[in-house]
Amino acid sequence: MHSKSGKGNIRALLSLALLMASTASTLGNENTITLFLCGDVMTGRGIDQVLPYPGDARIHESFLTDARGYVRIAEQANGPIPKPVPFSYIWGDALEEWDQMQPDLRIINLETSITKSNDPWPGKGINYRMHPDNVPCLSAGKIDFCSLANNHTLDWGYSGFLETMETLARTNIRFAGAGKNQEDAGTPAVFEIEGRGRVVVSALCTTSSGVPSGWAAGEDAPGLNLLPDLSDDTIRGLANRFSKLKRPGDILVVSIHWGGNWGYGIPQTHRRFAHKLIDDAGVDVIHGHSSHHARPIEVYKDKLILYGCGDFINDYEGIGGYEEYRDDLVLMYFPRIDPRTGRLIELQMTPMKIKNFRLQRASGSDARRLQDTLNRYSRGFGTHIELGGDNRLYLN
Repeated sequence: MHSKSGKGNIRALLSLALLMASTASTLGNENTITLFLCGDVMTGRGIDQVLPYPGDARIHESFLTDARGYVRIAEQANGPIPKPVPFSYIWGDALEEWDQMQPDLRIINLETSITKSNDPWPGKGINYRMHPDNVPCLSAGKIDFCSLANNHTLDWGYSGFLETMETLARTNIRFAGAGKNQEDAGTPAVFEIEGRGRVVVSALCTTSSGVPSGWAAGEDAPGLNLLPDLSDDTIRGLANRFSKLKRPGDILVVSIHWGGNWGYGIPQTHRRFAHKLIDDAGVDVIHGHSSHHARPIEVYKDKLILYGCGDFINDYEGIGGYEEYRDDLVLMYFPRIDPRTGRLIELQMTPMKIKNFRLQRASGSDARRLQDTLNRYSRGFGTHIELGGDNRLYLN
């Protein structure tokens, strides 16, 4: 009896400490910078069809030929979606969380083409697109930066690719990882955080994430910032580029699309490359994505490595297969960084659930599931996650 009471007191104290840390982080610190990071934001296909300006619903998949089919499947699983939804609808409870956490910069991997093009990439099979008039959904989430270095940006050909970049530029949403030539695609976005320094964001991708090798930008050809490999030569090239741009006090973020969709194993080549980015190229935060679920977290020399952030918004609701991975459970990542050193001060994560094409706060049991999964697969990386009384996760 006495032993159980002691354990209860320890748990209560831990929850109080985590809540105090949450409050301190929410209030912010004038000497640190807080980022918001997440995985794949797929506003095309089914999501596009429920927004105010749905595009042409024709798709070219063996599973479905009409994007509205994904809406019907989701509604069969969880009830009707009120169509058309407001632009802010898809973010759901994330809007309140952003208001509370007040990140200095919101960074996503945008995994769709924004276009009216009817010219699908030959043989691609799955082609995401969002109508350009639906781009206010990104503004409704106050998104600052989109990585375009992924396996869906050219789904609707070069015309759709160029329209995507032009639409984001008109909306004043910064992007990287894609461009009109190799130099353009490799140019990072730079953000001034008033009074505290700059955040430099570079976006890269690899063929291991399903990016066709033909999508690489050329010297005079549009395309993506596709890495040729994960070799030391590639690291040296990146280090040379970053050294010309990064100033003392800058936080350098590399957003990288790599690896397969499913599974928790991290290839040793990926781990070595991540370490070399930090050791040799001056990177402070590695923002990995491609997997449909969260993957292990590592802190290496006080720098944050997210090997896979999982999806954040998708239209997979109600589709069978891979249920054990629970791709409907997603995370909002809020790392707080010291700009003087690039050192990770704190990482908070807010569990969310996708339901009715909308983000909702996850239940306590779902948050514990995410905690248990992260701990099981991050153990080999020396990291441990705690669940706070506020239902947020904390890197311990």
